[in-house]
Amino acid sequence: MASVAAAKVQEVREITRIERIGAHSHIRGLGLDDSLEPRHVSQGMVGQLSARRAAGVVLEMIKEGKIAGRAILLAGQPGTGKTAIAMGIAQALGPDTPFTSMAGSEIYSLEFSKTEALTQAIRKSIGVRIKEETEIIEGEVVEIQVERPATGVGTKVGKLTLKTTEMETIYDLGNKMIESLMKEKVKAGDVITIDKATGKISRLGRSFTRARDYDATGPQTRFVQCPEGELQKRKEVVHTVTVHEVDVINSRTHGFLALFSGDTGEIKAEVREQINSKVAEWREEGKAEIVPGVLFIDEVHMLDIECFSFLNRALENEMAPVVIMATNRGITRIRGTNYKSPHGIPIDLLDRMIIVSTSPYQEKELKEILKIRCEEEDCEMTDDALTVLTRIALETSLRYAIQLITTASLVSRKRKSTEVDIDDVKRVYSLFLDENRSAQFLKEYQDEFMFNELEDESMEVSAG
Repeated sequence: MASVAAAKVQEVREITRIERIGAHSHIRGLGLDDSLEPRHVSQGMVGQLSARRAAGVVLEMIKEGKIAGRAILLAGQPGTGKTAIAMGIAQALGPDTPFTSMAGSEIYSLEFSKTEALTQAIRKSIGVRIKEETEIIEGEVVEIQVERPATGVGTKVGKLTLKTTEMETIYDLGNKMIESLMKEKVKAGDVITIDKATGKISRLGRSFTRARDYDATGPQTRFVQCPEGELQKRKEVVHTVTVHEVDVINSRTHGFLALFSGDTGEIKAEVREQINSKVAEWREEGKAEIVPGVLFIDEVHMLDIECFSFLNRALENEMAPVVIMATNRGITRIRGTNYKSPHGIPIDLLDRMIIVSTSPYQEKELKEILKIRCEEEDCEMTDDALTVLTRIALETSLRYAIQLITTASLVSRKRKSTEVDIDDVKRVYSLFLDENRSAQFLKEYQDEFMFNELEDESMEVSAG
């Protein structure tokens, strides 16, 4: 019974592991060296050397804050790594630079106007780095004494002894501080900081003097030096928040809780103007600095002429992020008009962009990408099976071949095998149709489907 339960738990874990693997979860960065030259295979990126070299230049300009209010267009055929390059830029920028990702069609399904949706996306992509000085108590815990009432009811009182290399002090503790210490699991020998303004306790690690103790310490235990000097210190703390978060907190109709619910609604223009002037004031006083982030709009051809006109104007604002757009369209109609334009984007907006082109992958590159995805999805595959899968990717599409990795892995597991072989790949290839075979099937059996428009067209032709 216990073995069955364990097997079920293992199965659930494997399923959740599969769910967590995204289409671009293997991307760790752009795979560039120090001179911004792309390595052929690095950080999950394969090929697209020219596009990655261009993205590397853009990345450096973003880091230096010199490209705020610019637009970059990633243009190429489907499955040529446009979103992967955008994700690579996001990973290379790190957590301190705001990165907002959205699809062009998202703005039509929201409860507020299209321009409001774009404004919120733009303001989510602008960071404000706020500096403030705070008083902290930092030291090594010598002893914690907690006195509990004999009845078990009532407030707890206690004493906390902290020391540095030069001094030692005993602090009286109230009920709230005792709970915070218990929550953080602070014990003698830990080095902690206490924020005097908020009472927040942070554990920095174990003191080196306790490194030889016979306490049970795990491999992840961090050892730090005992602090020097005074126990009470002034420390500069830096917070990075987005301008949108400041908007929501200061918008009376929504308030702070709207950040967690996600339902921010429309924010008044007056609120934004006041925040802009306040942020400008902080900048002049040296309290804050603007961090231009990145707004990534995938499938940008789905935006209409109203959105494009708004973006044109928004990019001229001094507090504008870097806007990276991606499209797989050729010369097509601009949504909301009868005019055709390259990539379905108006010429005046195209003129503001620097365009990075992506090209189809070669067979060798496809094989490398599939190998990386096999590793990401914990799938062992024989060399022959990988070669067959590469041929499938070449004849159909890379996305279709990637979809077959997990399905082939599940088929091989059913026959109690540890690795995927050619027969498993062939089996899933026969089970799941690609785009071309599906279209071929429809052409052969079109008469048996409902609402067949091809039949109507042929009847009109014959009548004519």
